[in-house]
Amino acid sequence: MSVNFENDPLIDDLNPSQAKAVSHQGGPLLVIAGAGSGKTRVLTRRIAYLIDRFGVSPGSILAITFTNKAAAEMRSRVKDIVGVASASMWVSTFHSACVRILRSNAEAIGYKSNFVIYDQGDSEKLISLITSSVGLDSKRFPPRKIAATISNAKSELVSPDELMARSKHILERKVAEVYKTYQDRLVAANAMDFDDLITRVVQLFMECPDILEHYQRRFEHILVDEYQDTNQAQNALVLTLGKRSRNVFVVGDSDQSVYGFRGADMRNILDFEKSFENATVIKLEQNYRSTQTILDAANAVISNNQFRESKNLWTDQGTGHKIRTFVGDDESHEATFVASQISLERQLSGRRFKDFAVFYRVNSHSRSIEEALIRRSIPYRVIGGTKFYDRREIKDLMSYLRLVANPSDEVAIRRVINVPKRGVGEQTLAKVAEIAQQRDIDFLSALFQYERVGAAGRARKGISDFLIVLDKARTQAEAGMRPSDLLEFLLEESGLGEELRIDPTIEGMSRLDNVSELVSVASDHESLESFLDATALVSQADQLESDDTVTLMTVHTAKGLEYPVVFLTALEDGIFPHSRSLWEPKDLEEERRLCYVGVTRARELLYLTRATSRNQFGQFSPSVPSRFLDEIPRDLMEDLSPKRSYEDLRRVNSYGSGSVSESGLTSITMRRLRSDNAQLDERNNSMPSLSPNEVRTGIRVVHAKWGEGPILAVDGNGDRTTITVRFPGIGQKTLLLAHAPLKLA
Repeated sequence: MSVNFENDPLIDDLNPSQAKAVSHQGGPLLVIAGAGSGKTRVLTRRIAYLIDRFGVSPGSILAITFTNKAAAEMRSRVKDIVGVASASMWVSTFHSACVRILRSNAEAIGYKSNFVIYDQGDSEKLISLITSSVGLDSKRFPPRKIAATISNAKSELVSPDELMARSKHILERKVAEVYKTYQDRLVAANAMDFDDLITRVVQLFMECPDILEHYQRRFEHILVDEYQDTNQAQNALVLTLGKRSRNVFVVGDSDQSVYGFRGADMRNILDFEKSFENATVIKLEQNYRSTQTILDAANAVISNNQFRESKNLWTDQGTGHKIRTFVGDDESHEATFVASQISLERQLSGRRFKDFAVFYRVNSHSRSIEEALIRRSIPYRVIGGTKFYDRREIKDLMSYLRLVANPSDEVAIRRVINVPKRGVGEQTLAKVAEIAQQRDIDFLSALFQYERVGAAGRARKGISDFLIVLDKARTQAEAGMRPSDLLEFLLEESGLGEELRIDPTIEGMSRLDNVSELVSVASDHESLESFLDATALVSQADQLESDDTVTLMTVHTAKGLEYPVVFLTALEDGIFPHSRSLWEPKDLEEERRLCYVGVTRARELLYLTRATSRNQFGQFSPSVPSRFLDEIPRDLMEDLSPKRSYEDLRRVNSYGSGSVSESGLTSITMRRLRSDNAQLDERNNSMPSLSPNEVRTGIRVVHAKWGEGPILAVDGNGDRTTITVRFPGIGQKTLLLAHAPLKLA
C-alpha cells in the first residue's frame, strides 16, 4: 500500500524514530522504547494511523497494556484523534481481554460462562482448606508459599502433572499434589484465579482451532505495551494470536524489566526477533522527561548489565542540575535531610508537595522517612498499603455479590456465612464439605442439607438465615436490580450494615465510609457481571490519588511514574542492591535495572542518599555504599553531606578504579567500608582487629557491639579478607576483617 507520509499531522510532531514506528507498513515490529521516550504517544498514534491512514477496522485491533489506568488513557487518546470510530477496538489489560474471550467460550473448556475470579486471598484460602483436609502441616507448607509456586508454574504454562514430573523430593511432590487438587476444586466451584485467565485462553486456543482462527481473523493487528514484563503464558498468547497476520507491534525496554519475581521473563522481548522472522526493530532513545545529567547517570549504571539491547538515552532539554548526594550518620539523619530538602525546595522554587517522591527498595524503610515528614508537618501518602478492595468489609460484600452470581463459590460461602456472626462453626462446615465430597455436589447444595450434618440450635438457624439472604438476593438480581441497589439490599438483609452502624469507633466509621464508596463505584455499572469483572481486575496503580502530598513508595511501585524531584534512598549494598542478589549475577542485573528505573523517574532533580549505619535489631550496623553509586561518574554529582564527603576521602587516599576483589566487592567499596568501620570503631571505642592468620571457618569471635558468634565463611586474602559471622539475635554479617572490631572468643 502506498501512503503519502508528508505533511501528515499524525507524525509531523514526532521524531524520526517515532514516526518510523507509527507509519510502519506491516509485519512484526519491536520498538525498544527507553525511559521517557514517548512510547504511549507512539502506541496511540500507531492505532490512529492504522484506522485513519491504512483503513483498518477498529474492531480488528487488539491493544494490550498492563494496567486499567493505562488502557483508559490510551482509549481516551485514540478517541480524541479518530472519534467514535475507536469504540469497537479492544484496548485492555491481558486479564480483561482474556475475561471477554472466556465469557463467550468458557463452555468449550468445561466452565460455565458465569465463572468467578479468585483473588490472591481467595486462592490462599482454598489452598489452606486443601492442605488441612490432607493433613499437611501449615508451617512446613504455608498456603501463601504454595500459592506462589502454583502461580509461577501457571505463568510458565506448567501443568500439575508436569510439576509432579519435575519434583525432586517429597516436599515438591506434595505441593504438586495440592496444585492438582486446587485446579480440580477451582473447576468444581466454577472459578478461575488470575493466572487461569491467561492459561485457560491458551488452553482454549490449543484445544479449539476454530475458536483460535476466529480470534486470529478478528484481531488482524495486535499491539502490546511493556513487553518486557510479559510472562511465558502471556507471550504464548501473543505469539499464537499473531501467528496468522504477523502484524504484531510490541513496545518495551529490557532495561526496565524488574518483575522477575512475579514471573516476568525478559527473554520474551530479547527473543522477539527469533519468534518472528524478519521482524523490524526501532529504538527510541530521545528522552522527553529528564535532564541530560540524570540520563547520563542512568546510562552509566545500566551499561554494566550484560543481558540487554544496547541504547543510549539523550535529550535536547539541557544539562540540568547535578545529582545531589547525601551520606547520613544513620537512617534518622538521612530521613531528616530528605524532609528538610523538601521544605527548602518548596521555599526556593514554589514547588507543590505532589512534585516530590521518595523511593526505597523495601517497604520497611518508609518508617524513618514518615517520622521525619510528620515532624515537619509535611503531608504525605504511602503507596502500597492495604488496597481498597483488600479491606475486610469490602471483601465481605464482594463475596456476597459473587455468591449471587455464582452459588457454587465455596470460598465465598466460607468467608461470609458468619458475616455477621451466625454461630456456624468450623466443625459444621467440615461436615458440609464431607457431604459435598461424598455426594459429588457443590458446597451450597450440601449446605441445604444442614439437618443431615447435625446442625442444631444457633448453627441451624444461622445456616437457614444465610440461605434465605442468598435466595432473596438472587431473586432481586434476576429481576434486574442494579449492582448498587443489590449491595444496599445485601447490607440490610445480611445484618452487616447494622453491625457497621453500631460500631462507634473511628475504625467502624471508616469501614462504613468504605462500604458507601463501594456502592458509589457499583452505581457506574448496569450488570452484576460487569461490576464483578471490573472490581476483580483493579490494580494498585489504578488507585493513586491526586492530593497535594509527598509520595512515598517502593521503586517497584514507581515504575511508569515520573516526578519533578525524586529521592532514591538507602543506597547501600544489602539493601539496594538487595542482599539476596549480591552473589547471583542474574539477580544483581535485575537490581541494577531497578536502580535505572528509579533514576529515570526524576525529571529535574535527583537525590541519592544513604547512611553510614542502620539500626537493626536494636543495634547499629555499619553500611556499605551501594555499588551502583560507584557506577555513576563523579562529575555528575555534588555532595550535600555536612561533613567531609566520601568523594574527598577517595581523593585523599588515591582510591582505585573499582576493580572487583576476591571477596566480590569493588576496591572503592572496600575502601569506603574501611572508612565506615573506622568511624564506627571510633564512635564505639571498639577493640583492635584480628589478622587473617587467626581466623578460619568454625571458630568463634567476639564483636564489640554484636557479641559472640561462629565464623561461617572466610573469603579473600591479606587486607581484603572478609569473614561472614552469625551473631545471635542479629543474623549473618559479612565484615572486612582488617577493620572489624573483633577478638577471638
